[in-house]
Amino acid sequence: MLELKNVDFAVKEEGGKKTTKILSDISLTFPEKSITVITGQNGSGKSTLVKLITGLESPTAGQIIYNGRDITSLSVTERARMGFTTAFQQPVRFKGITVKKLLDIACGKQSSLGQLCEYLSQVGLCARNYIDRELDGSLSGGEAKRIELAMAIAKGGDVFLLDEPEAGIDLWSFSDLTNLFASLRDKTVLIVSHQSKIMEIADNIVLLDKESAPVIGTREEMLPALQNRNGVCAARKGV
Repeated sequence: MLELKNVDFAVKEEGGKKTTKILSDISLTFPEKSITVITGQNGSGKSTLVKLITGLESPTAGQIIYNGRDITSLSVTERARMGFTTAFQQPVRFKGITVKKLLDIACGKQSSLGQLCEYLSQVGLCARNYIDRELDGSLSGGEAKRIELAMAIAKGGDVFLLDEPEAGIDLWSFSDLTNLFASLRDKTVLIVSHQSKIMEIADNIVLLDKESAPVIGTREEMLPALQNRNGVCAARKGV
C-alpha cells in the first residue's frame, strides 16, 4: 500500500524571500491492485504529487510510506529498484539511442524480436518499424509517448505512475489506451488525467484543488460529482 501522510510541498520564489506552497497537508492512501485517477485544475499540484512519489522532488513536510516503510528520503533510483515505474507528461528524448536499446535497458536484458513486438504492439506500434529508430526529434509527440509507455511495460514493477499518458496521442484509439491501463489492475496504478474515458476505468478518483483538501472516492461516487460544480461541493462535504 502507498500512503501520503500530511505532505506539504513549497518552492521558494526568485530571490528566496518568499515561499509558495504547492501542496498542503495532503493525506491519501492508494490501495494495491487498483487504478486511481488524479484529476483537478491546472496548478492544483497533480504533476508535483507524482514527482514527490517518484522521488524527483522531496516534500517540505510529511511522509511517503510504501508497504509500511518510510521512503520519503529515498532517491529515484532506490524507488525504481523497489518497483516504481514512471511515464512523464513530456517523454524524454534520447538522441543516438535506438528504441530497441531503450527497451532492453528498461527490462534489464536483451529482448528478442518477439518480446519487442509484444511491448510495442500493446501501445499500437509495429516493432519492425521502430526498433532501429532513435528516440529523437524525428518521432512525433504521440510516437514518443507510446514508446515511453512501452518502456514502462518492459520495465514492469508494482507501482505505475503515469502523468497524462494520453497527451499527444492522436491516431491511437482511446479504447486501446484504456485497455492497456486496465491490464495493469493487478498493480498499484496512479494516472494523472482529465479524460473521462480514463476515469471510467478507475477504481478510485482523487480531485485536487488549490483551495481545499483533496476529495477521494470511488468511480461511482466521483464521476457524477465531477459533472458539475454543485456535485463537487457536495462530494467535499461528505469526505
